[in-house]
Amino acid sequence: MNAQTTPYRSVLITGAGGYIGRQLVAALATDRRDLSTIVASDLQAPPSEKRRSGIDYLAADICSSELAAAFKKYKIDVVVHLAALVTPGRKSNRELEYKVDVVGTENVLKACVAAGVKKIIYTSSGAAYGYHADNPAWLEEHHPVRGNDEFAYACHKRLVEEMLARYRESHPELVQLIFRPGFILGATTRNQITNLFEQKRIVGLKGADSPFVIIWDQDVVGAILKGIFDGGSGIYNLAGDGILTLSEMARLIGKPYIALPVGLVKAALWAGKRLGLTQYGPEQVGFLRYRPVLANRRLKEVFGYTPRKTTRQVFDHYLESRGHADP
Repeated sequence: MNAQTTPYRSVLITGAGGYIGRQLVAALATDRRDLSTIVASDLQAPPSEKRRSGIDYLAADICSSELAAAFKKYKIDVVVHLAALVTPGRKSNRELEYKVDVVGTENVLKACVAAGVKKIIYTSSGAAYGYHADNPAWLEEHHPVRGNDEFAYACHKRLVEEMLARYRESHPELVQLIFRPGFILGATTRNQITNLFEQKRIVGLKGADSPFVIIWDQDVVGAILKGIFDGGSGIYNLAGDGILTLSEMARLIGKPYIALPVGLVKAALWAGKRLGLTQYGPEQVGFLRYRPVLANRRLKEVFGYTPRKTTRQVFDHYLESRGHADP
């Protein structure tokens, strides 16, 4: 299926003001092909000077009961659902995160069905597999999504994927394309993981390699664009070839790497959270100790998308954008 035969003529992006959302909107504004309508939706519409020509901007809450009416108004064929709380702030809480990630997604799905949307493209996460000691060395899409109750984001991604599975049974007319990205990294990425790289020394855990599979932010956009213009359905891991361990990344950055005992780190995080010095508790040890490592075979062989950068190339690109030199 190509741009001339795809039945999709209108697309709406939730979370369009987010990190990937802004880049996807920019890409569609540059090359819309046969799309007649592109709607960028978020809680607040951007100021006029930041709007792009040919894009309709919609201020909408994904939890709103009026969402289906908006889908109908714009005659939406494809919804790209990006809205989520990836890195909550200090004032966030589990109830709010659940409302956005799970209740909001359920509302989006209900709106899709009510409005006759043909397809939903959803960005899940490798975190949906969970951070578990018995994870396979390489996780493939047939492995169960188990999440972690102690990690809100991982737990909510699991709950949403279970919800999507139910919708595939009850509403097969709504085509689903689901991506499970690894660590998304680009020139301007700022998140919990990149914060580690900005410290004077990189702190890891004794007995844990902390392997990362990295996907270039432009490859996330590229895979979504392929899903819009070329069709496709199913579930796919999004990861560049290869891995980098935390100690390898520290060496590439040119900073010392210190591996601390797991018990010591847990105790420090427990004390820090109790004293209000950090929002992260001892459960965060699992985040580095049991990193899910994503295989990308199905992405390349079945979906037909090969990431343009490997894990190492994405990291090198990130370092170059920060002015780091490879020692």
